[in-house]
Amino acid sequence: MSKSKTLKRTMWIMLAIVTAGIGINKFSQNELYPSDNIRDQLVRFNEVFAYINQFYVEKPDNEEIITGAIEGMLSELDPHSVYIPQKSVERMNEQFEGSFEGIGIEFVVLQKVLTVVAPIVGGPSEAVGILPGDQIIKIEGKSAYGITEDEVQKQLRGPKGSKVNVTIRRPDQNNDEFEVTIVRDKIPIYSVTASFMMDDGETGYVYLGRFAKNTSEELEEALVSLEKQGMKKLIFDLRGNSGGYLDQAFAVADKFIPGGQKIVYTRGRLKNSGSDYYSTDKGTHPLYPLIVMIDHGSASASEIVAGAVQDLDRALVVGQTSFGKGLVQNQIPLRDGSALRLTIARYYTPSGRLIQRPYDKGIVDYYTEVYDDSSKSSKIDSTKLYYTLSGRKVFGGGGITPDIDLESEKITRFTFQLRSKRVFFEYGSKNSNQFKNWKNNFIKFKNEFQITPAMIDDLKEIIAKHDIKFNQESFDKDFDYIKLLMKAEIARHLWDSEHFYMVRIMADSEVLKAFEYFPKAKEIAMLNKWEKRL
Repeated sequence: MSKSKTLKRTMWIMLAIVTAGIGINKFSQNELYPSDNIRDQLVRFNEVFAYINQFYVEKPDNEEIITGAIEGMLSELDPHSVYIPQKSVERMNEQFEGSFEGIGIEFVVLQKVLTVVAPIVGGPSEAVGILPGDQIIKIEGKSAYGITEDEVQKQLRGPKGSKVNVTIRRPDQNNDEFEVTIVRDKIPIYSVTASFMMDDGETGYVYLGRFAKNTSEELEEALVSLEKQGMKKLIFDLRGNSGGYLDQAFAVADKFIPGGQKIVYTRGRLKNSGSDYYSTDKGTHPLYPLIVMIDHGSASASEIVAGAVQDLDRALVVGQTSFGKGLVQNQIPLRDGSALRLTIARYYTPSGRLIQRPYDKGIVDYYTEVYDDSSKSSKIDSTKLYYTLSGRKVFGGGGITPDIDLESEKITRFTFQLRSKRVFFEYGSKNSNQFKNWKNNFIKFKNEFQITPAMIDDLKEIIAKHDIKFNQESFDKDFDYIKLLMKAEIARHLWDSEHFYMVRIMADSEVLKAFEYFPKAKEIAMLNKWEKRL
């Protein structure tokens, strides 16, 4: 397999990380080699491998050949059965384990400078006063200019209790430099990215970024907090959530669904790969009107939750058709420290829908066609008709089709470049200090702060330093969105990432449109006579 194909395969792995709590890690010899026919095929493989080693024009890299062969085998199965090299196993597992050990920052390498996006709440960097926008220019006295993301991981992560000395430059304070010693600690990886009350004082908003080890606990804390603040209805945002642990998907759905209902079930070739998951009354929250938001990036565990609340008439699902990943993987460790993530079952929603999209056209089409909105109606397979608990029609055939289809937020390619190159973040980093008089009153900032022409000029100066061709037409078209992101980044730098979202949501067209559908969500919440719990 060529290096380019290997690179593509790695990209697909990063797009669709899903693990499930079903263990099949040990196999008997008979299970591994169930017939002489398979032995014959392995003999054929060994022959080819031997000939390559003996006669190929150059000395082959055997590790690369075997890795390519493994990836080739898995590519004949499905898009989510993947091989994970040893060096990637720890990092990929870490995304869902709930914690790691290090200094506790979100970071980006911006124009070759290691820049803090935000210190992780409760982490050691926050404790020593590191702020969003701070630049780490030296690590242990050595320049960090030009550092790669991999090198950042190696130099700043480490065992709990170990120390690292860093030199900080603070751009919004005359480029002042100072040295600080950070004691590494256990750093939580949060699933709930944002949780707050909206301006009406009755609607809660929760954005869930992933389904990790501690997701259920985090969500419980968020819901309890919002309920204490008077929440009477909830927008639960799963847009862009690519999934995670199956048991956490069940636990999340269980918070919203009364006991005794099937939330999800799995079926595979082996008997022990099939399970049925039923809701409980333990920890179920009041059945207030619920809107669940999904988009093309909502996959796997997100689809389990969205499919369950839709099939059981518990919530109104709005947005765009979800990704369509309905396969359960089990991660099997290999002897050299690498791992095999193998599909062992399919999962189904309560009505019996298989959410997995077809993948017979090849992996490239599989990952790109989901984002094609040119023919929405053609994506609904009317032959795969199912019914919710109260008799509403829903369709299978690939992903969760929302009850209410919302047009996705569109920005020009120019503005997308500004966002991807962190131009707005850089603006907030360099200029937030001049707005520190707002810091004691976020509500006033949110309601009254305005972006001025002088601020726009400052932004244009930053754009000019980047390799981005300025497009006045696109700038004018996205002007309101651009001003919003400038204000949101100022909020991030004055407060934190949650306040960034609190400003950002103010003009999120999909959230604002979803808000209008609460009467419909309330109707659905009443369909199965669960109103006594409202």
